[in-house]
Amino acid sequence: MKFVSTRGKAPAVSASQAIMQGLAPDGGLYVPESFPSLGNLAIHEISSYPELAFEVLAPFFEDDPLKEDLAEICMDAFNFPVPLVTLKDQDAVLELFHGPTAAFKDFGARFLAACMERMLAKEQRKLTILVATSGDTGGAVAAAFANRKGIEVKVLYPKGRVSGRQQQQLTCWGANIQAYEVDGSFDDCQKMVKDAFMDQTVSRQWGLSSANSINLGRLLPQSVYYVFASHLYTQAFGKRPIFIIPSGNVGNSCAAFWALTMGSPIERIVLSVNENKTIPEFLTSGIYQTRPSVQTLANAMDVGAPSNMERLFNLYPDVDTLKSMLTAYSVDDRTIQATIKEVYGELGYILCPHTATAERVRRDHFAGQPTIVVSTAHPAKFEQVVEPLIGTAVEVPQNLATLLDKPSSFKAIGTDYKDLFN
Repeated sequence: MKFVSTRGKAPAVSASQAIMQGLAPDGGLYVPESFPSLGNLAIHEISSYPELAFEVLAPFFEDDPLKEDLAEICMDAFNFPVPLVTLKDQDAVLELFHGPTAAFKDFGARFLAACMERMLAKEQRKLTILVATSGDTGGAVAAAFANRKGIEVKVLYPKGRVSGRQQQQLTCWGANIQAYEVDGSFDDCQKMVKDAFMDQTVSRQWGLSSANSINLGRLLPQSVYYVFASHLYTQAFGKRPIFIIPSGNVGNSCAAFWALTMGSPIERIVLSVNENKTIPEFLTSGIYQTRPSVQTLANAMDVGAPSNMERLFNLYPDVDTLKSMLTAYSVDDRTIQATIKEVYGELGYILCPHTATAERVRRDHFAGQPTIVVSTAHPAKFEQVVEPLIGTAVEVPQNLATLLDKPSSFKAIGTDYKDLFN
């Protein structure tokens, strides 16, 4: 299968080429030329999540250098549980926080790292990964790429806008991982990464690639858990679920639309955002206007210019069609806090601030309907927000506790991308 740029000015490439490049030469994002059909995928006959991932992803890697490695890559990347938990009645939660850094980003980051390490070995060359993070991405990428051969990683995060435990996960690696604390917003970090890519001299000299959700290697594996959860839910309840997804840079949501396009039994996809209202305001006005990001309690979603909207516009080029497919609601900080407290009081279930936005949308707009809230991070990563609301300590999972005990280091810089290479 070939992949093309959303901007249509770059040649089509294979999956592994798109993964290694990150951003297309014309500045666009790579998308499949066409989508395979899942057909009669017999999920009940598949013995494990890695096996399902292989079945779903194999069509994208036909005639690709990584084709023979794909099964091993899936075993390498997806070595942790993916539980679909029923809270009550038809209300389910897809827990995506059981990987090494307790966030959904582990799925894409580990798959990407496994692909890149193998490709670099085949090509006998080295690579420098640039990744901007609003919270969870950088930690997942750092964990996934730590000690991988032939790869250096530069992680950029906004000063004062990530939680203490998130920052620890960004800065505790050393070796081939360098963390940069940027005196600016996530949007500034993201712009620095794009500016570095567009500087052809820097890009060639350092062999740059990306591990953000702009990289195809992040989105393809994320589509798998929507295939997985939608089939499990349909088997359990006899109904197609509505997915409610906490959304920032829209990569996770875009992966759900790709799963839908392939034929997954999904009724509808709904986005919950925080006070960064770019998408709800677009759906109201019909005019897509990015804006500076606003700092909130759900900090991994503090994105005013979501990159992956470019992929959704490519998938649904007619604005009216996109608006008919997309629903989004904004949830403010006070409501996030109230929802965490309310759900714990009722069900004893602890939400992170991001997942709380989705649970609020479920309760306010989809009560009684078949729904899956996508839980993107473990609440222990946000103990300073969560614990005062529920009145008890959040147990730290072992995967996260291991990282919190490591020493950390970072370099403080401004917003000039050239500081990354001094």
